[in-house]
Amino acid sequence: MKFMKRFLKTLLLVFCAVFAVGAQAQMPQAPEVAAKAYLLLDVTANQVLAAKDPDTAVEPASLTKLMTAYLVFDALKTRKLDLKQTLPVSDRAWRMPGSRMFIDPKMKVPVEDLIKGMIVQSGNDATMALAEGVGGNADRFVEMMNDQAKALGMHQTSYKNPEGLMASGHSTSVRDLSILATRLMRDFPEYVPYYAIKKYRYPGTPAANESNRNLLLFRDPTVDGLKTGHTQASGYCLVATAKRDFPNVGARRLLSIVVGADSENARANESQKLLNWGYTAFDAVKLFDANQPVAMPPVWKGKENMLKLGSFRPLVVAVPAGSAAQIKTQVVRPDPLVAPFIKGQAVGSLKVLRGDQPLLDVPLVVLDAVEQAGVLGRAWDAVRLWIK
Repeated sequence: MKFMKRFLKTLLLVFCAVFAVGAQAQMPQAPEVAAKAYLLLDVTANQVLAAKDPDTAVEPASLTKLMTAYLVFDALKTRKLDLKQTLPVSDRAWRMPGSRMFIDPKMKVPVEDLIKGMIVQSGNDATMALAEGVGGNADRFVEMMNDQAKALGMHQTSYKNPEGLMASGHSTSVRDLSILATRLMRDFPEYVPYYAIKKYRYPGTPAANESNRNLLLFRDPTVDGLKTGHTQASGYCLVATAKRDFPNVGARRLLSIVVGADSENARANESQKLLNWGYTAFDAVKLFDANQPVAMPPVWKGKENMLKLGSFRPLVVAVPAGSAAQIKTQVVRPDPLVAPFIKGQAVGSLKVLRGDQPLLDVPLVVLDAVEQAGVLGRAWDAVRLWIK
């Protein structure tokens, strides 16, 4: 009897192991990436395709400037700053160590040039001038950075300065960097082209300092950003993004975050490896267009009889290459649905399955508001619901 129990237990363990291996084998195997941590995100589908230690604390180095840029772009959007407006160069900005734009206190530099200096040249002096221009002083600007990180849901991030020089407690994670980069591109699309500039220098500054350190801009025409970083502690880092056109989907954007690579060339190679793998190992499938109703269930006690559920963005999913025909969807929602509902309110989700295997849940929102009906309408539906 004991022998039979041990045999059955062993058989069960073997079965579970084989089942787990089989389930894992259905997903593409990510390439080996020589980095401390990395993450590959399909921005169009909002899906993580591969990751290594995505929540481990890492030093962001000049990737910090993505948050500085986010706040500068927000100041431009709210008209607190203007691109043609000039900002003074403080003594603190002028004396910043590390990468520089080479501006000095005798200059008054237009905001647009400071942005280019921060992004293309990774200038710590330009970054400090912008931080002081937006926040009044660097300390206040750092408070704004941390407040914005919390608002974006960057739970592993703590900023100590605007430029990314080494400081105790100055840290983030590759997952948080993916959140920041995605929101920057989504919230400020008009400023994203700055990240594709290959060469820039301010008049009167050294020509040897004009090249963007993102080597992928010179290698891959589909790459249009975003930011490099390097300190002795962080190693070589790169947040890279590419946009390629595909039939029935249109522009498909991927985002790779690589931190802790061994060299400038290595961070570019490993990022390129991830981007190419993501585009070939996964197909993009458009399920529904933006603002297209995914479901129109009945609604009670409202001025309308049906509630339109969908997404304000195209619903696209990334699936293992060649498996698009196996994709099924299922709407999951509460019942009954009782008005009122406001536009954009989250109601239920769209479950995406490959065969019987769940892939992901996509939140659904109300496309058109439904106001509450009058007293008689609500009373009548109350009776109908009671009968139901």
